[in-house]
Amino acid sequence: MKTVTILDVAKLVEASPATVSRVLSGSDYPVSEAMREKIKKAAKQLNYTPNLVGRQLKTNTSMTIGIIVPSISNPFYSEVVLGIEEIARQKGYHVLLCNSHQDIELEKNYFKTLLENQVRGVIISSISQETGVLTEYSEKGGCVISIDQAQENPTVFQVNYDYRRGGYMAVQHLLELGHRRIAYVTAPLDRPSRLGIYKGYQDAMREYDANVSEELVRVADNQEGRYYDGKYEFNNGKKLANQLLELSPDERPTAILACNDSTAMGVMYELREQGVRVPDDMSVMGFDNVDLSIMTAPPLTTIEHPKAEMGKFACNMLFQVLEGDTGNIQEIMLQPKLVLRQSTQSISLR
Repeated sequence: MKTVTILDVAKLVEASPATVSRVLSGSDYPVSEAMREKIKKAAKQLNYTPNLVGRQLKTNTSMTIGIIVPSISNPFYSEVVLGIEEIARQKGYHVLLCNSHQDIELEKNYFKTLLENQVRGVIISSISQETGVLTEYSEKGGCVISIDQAQENPTVFQVNYDYRRGGYMAVQHLLELGHRRIAYVTAPLDRPSRLGIYKGYQDAMREYDANVSEELVRVADNQEGRYYDGKYEFNNGKKLANQLLELSPDERPTAILACNDSTAMGVMYELREQGVRVPDDMSVMGFDNVDLSIMTAPPLTTIEHPKAEMGKFACNMLFQVLEGDTGNIQEIMLQPKLVLRQSTQSISLR
């Protein structure tokens, strides 16, 4: 799709590019009101957006980068943002933080707003696999760094994490403790991260000849965007744990892996409410190793995700691109690590 330029607007209104540029940049250069309105109407008709990099080179006014995350109330993203802010502050840049609240349309609107406000680059953990808005931003001269959720888009630079290996490591740990009925509880499987953990779960279970029962894989209803708030993951864990406890004693899991630590905390809360002891009666594992995971009772065994480091890597990559040094940039794949605490134990100790 061809990018609309000032020349296209000028041709439509039969005016000089200089006149169009002055009107669209808000200059007080004398232009008749009729021509001013004609130019603005034509720009809107053609869906013209100023080339933000070109304008910044002329005005040298933009020292802002954007961040779009699903929710800052999720402690995972809080730590990622802290890493981004640290690097941006060192570079003398401001950070404009946008919460999409798990809403695809809101995410798109934020991108449009950042583009219109000439934000030089955006670091995003996208909730959508629709790449059109990311491509448009890149074609307008902006830089997009995707974090956490892999994107199949050649115009986007990426900092990813090996969720599949993390899921495998988590289940491998439980299997080595003697567990065979292992549940996986998760928000909707509509993100590369959650699917990656699930595939790792399946890999480990099959390798150890453990039964991957559909009854033990519990996926939340797809109401995330509509009802999302800071307690979504926690409440999701409570609800899915309750479903598992409705199974007969012979079908119940002896261990539960959650898609993130907040969900695992909800699982442990519900188990405690129903008189199930962790880890004596049932082991529980989280994912991400957020700061709160060590404060639970018992402290949560989990998989480390280097969240702040991901933010730092992404921000350093962004500035490398903005400075024109793209020759050595490669996609980064961060690796998981098992963090052992007291929420899991050998089944032989039951």
